[in-house]
Amino acid sequence: MSPYETPSNTHAVITPDCSGLQQPHDAFSTQPIPQSALTDALDRGLAFFASIQEEDGSWCGDYGGPMFLLPMYVAATAICKRPPSETQRAEMVRYFLSAQNADGGVGIHAEADESMMFTTVLSYVALRLLDEAPDREEMARMRRWIRDHGSALAAASWAKWILCVLHLYEYDGLHPILPELYLLPAQAPLHPGHLWCHARQVYLPMAYLYGTRAKIPADPRIQALRSEIYTQPYERIRFAKHRDTLCPNDRSYTLSPFAHLANAAMHAFERLHSPVLRKRALDEVKRHIDHEDRSTNFIRIGPVNAVLNTLVHYFDNPQGAGHLRSWETLPTYLWQGHDGLKMNGYNSCKLWDTAFAVQAIQATPHAETSTAQAALQQAYRYIKNNQVLEDVPEKDRYFRHASRGGWPFSDRLHGWPITDCTSEGFKAAVALEAQATDPISEDLLRDSIRLILSFQNPDGGWASYERQRTGSWIERFNPSQAFRDIMVDYSYTECTSACLQALDTAQQRFPGFLTGQIERAKQRGQQFLRDKQREDGSWEGSWAVCFTYGTWFGVWGLLATGIPSDAPAIQKACAFLLDHQHQDGGWGEHYQSCLQRHYVDHPNAQAVQTAWALMTLCKAGHAQHPAAHRAARFLVQRQQADGDWPREAMVGVFNKTTLINYENYRRTFCLWALGLYTQAHA
Repeated sequence: MSPYETPSNTHAVITPDCSGLQQPHDAFSTQPIPQSALTDALDRGLAFFASIQEEDGSWCGDYGGPMFLLPMYVAATAICKRPPSETQRAEMVRYFLSAQNADGGVGIHAEADESMMFTTVLSYVALRLLDEAPDREEMARMRRWIRDHGSALAAASWAKWILCVLHLYEYDGLHPILPELYLLPAQAPLHPGHLWCHARQVYLPMAYLYGTRAKIPADPRIQALRSEIYTQPYERIRFAKHRDTLCPNDRSYTLSPFAHLANAAMHAFERLHSPVLRKRALDEVKRHIDHEDRSTNFIRIGPVNAVLNTLVHYFDNPQGAGHLRSWETLPTYLWQGHDGLKMNGYNSCKLWDTAFAVQAIQATPHAETSTAQAALQQAYRYIKNNQVLEDVPEKDRYFRHASRGGWPFSDRLHGWPITDCTSEGFKAAVALEAQATDPISEDLLRDSIRLILSFQNPDGGWASYERQRTGSWIERFNPSQAFRDIMVDYSYTECTSACLQALDTAQQRFPGFLTGQIERAKQRGQQFLRDKQREDGSWEGSWAVCFTYGTWFGVWGLLATGIPSDAPAIQKACAFLLDHQHQDGGWGEHYQSCLQRHYVDHPNAQAVQTAWALMTLCKAGHAQHPAAHRAARFLVQRQQADGDWPREAMVGVFNKTTLINYENYRRTFCLWALGLYTQAHA
């Protein structure tokens, strides 16, 4: 058996205490790796990693995977008459077809085995808009899947919204997204300002498009598409009867009775509303859209509202500055990947990748080499240049949290700071400031800590972009159908851990600064992490797959609060990891863990998840354990001749539902893990 062929369900045998772990019986040595082998692996890894650094000092990579993004972009090009180039068209087609399943359909992400109407019908429409012939064999199989599973009438609501604007579905077949909700008092329980910012910014332009019934004329291509995605003549379809028609594969939750009541009330309002009130509501919604555009330099918070805001500007004034500016920035979401041209889940992941890269390089004993130093100095420049320097104008009116001192996921132009990005940016900035020729001012670094403190939730944890603004009860009104838990910005293990680590770094960097506040925040955060630890010792991750990722953050977060490495919570977490180590020394967790909410083994060990597990063991004082030796050996053997690690299964996750790629994770975390392991054996 090759070391890359991993049998499933082959785990080490453990006792609850890691110190008493029985040794696994396999063909792999459990002795430490020779320093020469580690040195060679780190040298080659660092050289490759430095070679792919961008000119601006960042690392950037593929952040694609969700299969509903590119169809929305293609729809916008057709609606706004901005066709892609022939090269782009061919590469987009290649991407769509690379994700097609054997049954003809397309899943919610590029590696999903189960096809969904949501993404299949959007992909089919996009391919037709890209001039693919309906009689092409792949198109015929996709169309057959659509027609065999209920037609476009059974698509989740986000697909129906795009189809409405394309004049491939009718607005009376949607439940309303009322623009008048923005005229409610800000304190009203159902005011959109309480929603998680991504949901808020998606439903904002949807409300405008719904309120204006925006759609393009039904030209011959649209007429042809209607006959292809439905099983009955378009003119005979009573769309109002299909508001809740849903392919079982698209359903991620059951619509609550409260949602049914709310929908009935909104339909009643829609029949009776005042045109004067509607215009006032649309004007208010447009003001919020314009504010989002200005404060993000027309990048917007993410690709979905970037497309939808672009459509709003097109229907408002196709020759206007807003529409023209939108097309200057919208293509920045495109990414040419190994599998074709796709739409990324953000305008980039530059800050996130770069902050991790800094910490990974610094964890190696090779951080003082000229190659590493040159890369770190360039990275510091990027981190400094992309810290957010000011709050957005009128932040309270437009439901924005403070921003000054934070770091975004991508860059300063995007401008939305995130709790864990701010924390990782702060940690990286502090780690490098001693060697920086023009360091970030202490005032700005202190502002970062003030911002992190302001983000903490009453439950002691940290959410993603903002403090949690309402209770989970509002999930009962979630209109998306395909996504669970998107209405509230909950506290997350990963965000909480990152913030606790940053606060711990701040205490060392600024002794005496906000001592009481920081200590109280750390203790509350510690309790949050203790409460989130599962009975088996793991933590559930929300932004990557899943328990391996969450447990890394859980352990590092607790250690940052002062808990010793031999504490029961830490030992229990390490025992959990060791229980899932494969015979070849690696870890492999399937993305089904995110959906089933318990650990699901992947048949093949993955380098990234192995790195997370090894980093956890090293930080918890188990770098000398035979399991750590085997994990390090796995990473060294998995490394390619050029110093890179092979592309494997995607490990990033959007809202526990949709896989998303982090191209640089395999480089960053393998280096980081081997660096920590090497230093522990120096």
